[in-house]
Amino acid sequence: MASSTALSCLAALLLLAAAGAPVSAAEKETRLRVYWHDVVSGGPNARVVQVAQAPSSNASATGFGTVLVIDDPLTEGPNLTSRLLGRAQGMYVSAGKDSLSLLMAMNFVFVDGAYNGSSIAIIGPNQADRAVREMPVVGGTGVFRFARGYCQLRTHWFDAKTGDATVEYKIHLRHD
Repeated sequence: MASSTALSCLAALLLLAAAGAPVSAAEKETRLRVYWHDVVSGGPNARVVQVAQAPSSNASATGFGTVLVIDDPLTEGPNLTSRLLGRAQGMYVSAGKDSLSLLMAMNFVFVDGAYNGSSIAIIGPNQADRAVREMPVVGGTGVFRFARGYCQLRTHWFDAKTGDATVEYKIHLRHD
């Protein structure tokens, strides 16, 4: 008798797991691609400001402990002169002592097109030395209210001398 009760409970749990979370009929799925331009090198186009570092950050190959605030352009294409779709506003921290791993917390604030006035919130690790990385989307506003999903990142271009980079973000969202 005990084993049949256990089997019944297991079957019920499996049915619940297979059903998954209920999906609203009004829920939408959106896929976007934007290019994030991290302009560190200075001058009038600089969009990155270092706000803190640990005493040992300069001696670290990864800049461990450095905190930077960003207001980076998000464009339609890989060139900085491509159509501006929005801005990546937030910060990143060099969180990897032995590898180039960043903790990123930013909002992609859209300023043009169908998503103008909307935003998505992205927070998570970016292991920048990997060819493909993933970071979670944890929320959104406007068109992307209740957004959840993920981004796949690929470095399109990086200048080791200046620290400037262009990164492709393929964004996969579910939202109201």
